[in-house]
Amino acid sequence: MDFPGIGSWLLKRAFLTPRKEAIVDGARRLTYRELNRRVNRLSHALQGLGLKSGERVGLLSHNCLEFVEVIMAAAKLGLILVPLNWRLTANELAFILNDSGAETLLFDAELAELVQGLVDNTPIKQWVVFGGQDIRDARAYEHLLMDRSVEEPIPDVAPHLDTAHIIMYTAGTTGQPKGAVLSQGASFWNVLNLNLAMDFTSADRNLVVLPMFHIGGIGLFTLPMIYDGGTVVVQRTFDPAATLALLEAESISLFFGVPAIFLALIQHRAFSAAAFKNVRIVMSGGAPLPVQLVRQYHEAGIILQQGFGMSEAAPSIATLDKKLALEKAGSIGRAVFHLDARVIDAEMNDLPAGDVGELVIRGPNLMQGYWNRPADTQEAFSGGWFHTGDLARMDQDGELYIVERKKDMFISGGENVYPAEVENAIYELPQVAEAAVIGVKDDKWGEVGLAVVVLQEGQGRDAGMISDHLKKRLAKYKIPKSVVFVDQLPRNAAGKVLKTVLRQKHGSI
Repeated sequence: MDFPGIGSWLLKRAFLTPRKEAIVDGARRLTYRELNRRVNRLSHALQGLGLKSGERVGLLSHNCLEFVEVIMAAAKLGLILVPLNWRLTANELAFILNDSGAETLLFDAELAELVQGLVDNTPIKQWVVFGGQDIRDARAYEHLLMDRSVEEPIPDVAPHLDTAHIIMYTAGTTGQPKGAVLSQGASFWNVLNLNLAMDFTSADRNLVVLPMFHIGGIGLFTLPMIYDGGTVVVQRTFDPAATLALLEAESISLFFGVPAIFLALIQHRAFSAAAFKNVRIVMSGGAPLPVQLVRQYHEAGIILQQGFGMSEAAPSIATLDKKLALEKAGSIGRAVFHLDARVIDAEMNDLPAGDVGELVIRGPNLMQGYWNRPADTQEAFSGGWFHTGDLARMDQDGELYIVERKKDMFISGGENVYPAEVENAIYELPQVAEAAVIGVKDDKWGEVGLAVVVLQEGQGRDAGMISDHLKKRLAKYKIPKSVVFVDQLPRNAAGKVLKTVLRQKHGSI
């Protein structure tokens, strides 16, 4: 028999723990019973708009209660949600909406001007704006919910774990973004994997600071909390001072962020280890975590763990055991329980410990494929394993280390250079706030490194300081030939440095 879809989680929670606090969004606090009733009202409203199983629904919003409601209503009805990055331009958003074929868009009132740029060049026919006030042709969300039934909706096709639920478009740092199709089952297996790795319980309270249009905002750990009956505390957008205040005021026990967030927090004047007093899991992912940052948090009495995931895996792939966070700093840990991982050569042979190869994975939490891109899907799953595009190594104990993205590695004088290794060494300098290393063309060596560095406030721009430090730490061919100082690094919504942008801007130096 087919197991029911993840929309059934709310029905179960409304029965088992009806009075338990489910969602906190500013002054708005909902129990599981209240949340399920609102999601049911929304489900009936979407059915009233004519939406049926398999149809795509766009969602353009900051983090909020409504975002969670739309995720769960889509699950109950078998709709396919297309979360949209509000940092994109109207042209970029139009590509995603046209590619996915979404004809309904729900959006945040604050983004109305951006939405206006989508009217004439997308397939959108129905517009719904969050709040209680109509805007132009968009119907108010709260008006749609008004007088709708709180009873469970009856979908035209009963959703199950194989039902497509989310099309998560990749960041698109090179070429056009691709839509990773995640089933409801992918999210279910992601929950199981995280529960086994981190012992989540209904007593946990998770603060969501990553944007929920990113898979991290949904899978780490919004959906796991709903499954486990915990509490999701939503922060509209990341702000260091507000995050530190919420960690303490809401007795947060789970906190996931990207390295850029943890850098911003520890560098903020309001930073205090006391804000983390109730947080039992502090985890970073989404981008390489500098070893020096792990040490800084450890000095403050905070254990900063590393994990690893991607949109195509809903997102969890590996986590580092908390007891090994400092000893194995730089490692992403071991593959989660219901997932297999290998480090392979070009012929898909397993490599011995310490050798660098591509990380490939296989498990039930992986995507069904790329939306309308069968050739890309076939290539990604060649040999029966998903090819992550990450270069990795495994140590003698079985811990995995991401060495670099395949496309970011460069060859200098015949030697492989992995920028993450060089960046980690640069981060050891207390004068450095952020750093990124790219390969640039060189007549003699083919390619050499260029370091793009953001300094701590008040520090003088001294390239010699950086090269002198690296001479003590790295082989000569790994040391960047030049250093560029900038005020900030370009990042995407997931906090990853956009090295494509850096290469475009500095590649000719």
